[in-house]
Amino acid sequence: MIELIISVCLLKDPNLCKDVHLNYVNQSVSLMQCMVGGQGEMARWHRAHPKWAIKRWRCGLADQRKVSI
Repeated sequence: MIELIISVCLLKDPNLCKDVHLNYVNQSVSLMQCMVGGQGEMARWHRAHPKWAIKRWRCGLADQRKVSI
């Protein structure tokens, strides 16, 4: 399974950063599809979390214990 990993920092405290892992559950998604579709997923995540700034992102192999999209 593939996941989208977004590195984000809190707008009020730019030193407070974390990685958010979004999994493509029950979908057969390749790394290329994740890279192409990742921008839309990040836009949806950011609309739901406006207090965070996206610093970078990547796609990789998923850890089954993470949050699903």
